[in-house]
Amino acid sequence: MTGPEILDTAVVGAGPYGLSVAAHAKARGSGTRVFGTPMRAWAEHMPVGMKLKSEPWASHLSDPRGRYTLKAYCHLNGLPYAHGLPTPVQTFADYGRWFRQQTAPDLHETDVLRVDREGPVFGLELADGSSVRARAVVLAVGFLPFPRIPEALAGLEAPRVLHSSAVNELSGFGGKRVAVVGAGQSAVETAALLDQAGAEVTLVARAGTLKWNDLPGDLATGWWQRLRYPDTGLGPGWYNKVLADMPTLFRRLSGERRVKIVANTLGPAGSWWLRERFEKSFDAEHLRTGTRITSARSEGDRVLLELSDGRKLEADHVVAATGYEVDVRKLTVLGEGLRGRVRGMRGSYGPPDLGAGFQTSVPGLSIVGLAAAATFGPSMRFVFGSAFASRTVAARLPR
Repeated sequence: MTGPEILDTAVVGAGPYGLSVAAHAKARGSGTRVFGTPMRAWAEHMPVGMKLKSEPWASHLSDPRGRYTLKAYCHLNGLPYAHGLPTPVQTFADYGRWFRQQTAPDLHETDVLRVDREGPVFGLELADGSSVRARAVVLAVGFLPFPRIPEALAGLEAPRVLHSSAVNELSGFGGKRVAVVGAGQSAVETAALLDQAGAEVTLVARAGTLKWNDLPGDLATGWWQRLRYPDTGLGPGWYNKVLADMPTLFRRLSGERRVKIVANTLGPAGSWWLRERFEKSFDAEHLRTGTRITSARSEGDRVLLELSDGRKLEADHVVAATGYEVDVRKLTVLGEGLRGRVRGMRGSYGPPDLGAGFQTSVPGLSIVGLAAAATFGPSMRFVFGSAFASRTVAARLPR
């Protein structure tokens, strides 16, 4: 009688980073399998109708030959693709599934319930009742483990209070009063989509005024233009280029400085294409800027909010589009003992402290995606960063 199968590498998560890592790992001869539902976070944990903030050319998943790009998918299916033309999230999710079919057919479409260390290998307990072992594990869990909820809302439960990552189908909000909290793209676009769905929406933001990204200019074509003001996956300019193209150099900065740069680079702002639509729908009564929620309580089927400017607000639902906070303690897919061995940048907590190959303090365990941003820079918050991450991780995997 034989025990569970032993893989070279198990990739936990089937989003852009997990699929890209698998494509590079398989090309290098690592016996790799991906676990999870392809692109589920994009298809099920973002409001229907949303669009990507990144440019299409900065939204490719990564395979070794660069064949399976978003551009190739759009051209193959007769879909629009151009600089300055935002990509619908649904199109991007479909593209990711197509990418998986081309590069990672060995995918087990089930959730990983727990990862533990079993002697020299890792043991994975799966939601379908099976198990598998692997010599190396790559966590590509994306943003879902890390939602940030304002402290004033923390005591209230769904469906009265929801993080934006829990909002998908919007038709059920029609006729409801909804307070959306936040000032970034997720907040303003969620508010606009809820308004479109027939909800009465009020946006609450600590920022005194909302910021909006500029209309993208034409891509630089001449060498002098590219030298003076280069285009990058994080935006134009040399500062963004350094952050985008030199994650290894970024890692050499002190941990405190890295965290500060990530927190203050590409801060909350709405996309240029959303501004006119938003400003037509949200007057002063439905746009509460320069304030924050100081207390919240449920009363019957309502949520009563008190704001720092002294005003009050009643809502049927509150959507917290307040971003994410990476902390190793939230990696609950890891068994408690194993999780306790993953060193954070603040010791036992904070973002994971990763090595040059995205390795954690546990040999054989790597982490990619948003959770790696505090080590390798803000590009890890975007699909754009998957190219560097997947190449770097794959080069160190067993085969």
